[in-house]
Amino acid sequence: MFPGQLKGACNTMDIQKIIADVVARLTSNPDLIKSFLSNPVQLLEKTFGIDLPDEQINQVIEGVKGKIDLSNFDLSKLDVKEAAGLLGKLKGILGK
Repeated sequence: MFPGQLKGACNTMDIQKIIADVVARLTSNPDLIKSFLSNPVQLLEKTFGIDLPDEQINQVIEGVKGKIDLSNFDLSKLDVKEAAGLLGKLKGILGK
């Protein structure tokens, strides 16, 4: 979906496609998951070239959060501070 820059407003179908594409790339790269958890807006804008209005970028972020599977994400390779930060963000994502 992002063979260049994606700018401006999108319709619901476009948002769903963006979410699916981002999830596919994140699940194949643990470093991208780490970046997404620490700063999703920056990752989407700089790595994926997605520049959407705030309301739509938030829809993408929430959609991706709902679809990524962190059960295989190996926190043992992170340093303690980094792991603690990611666990805190995960807690926030899961609402617990």
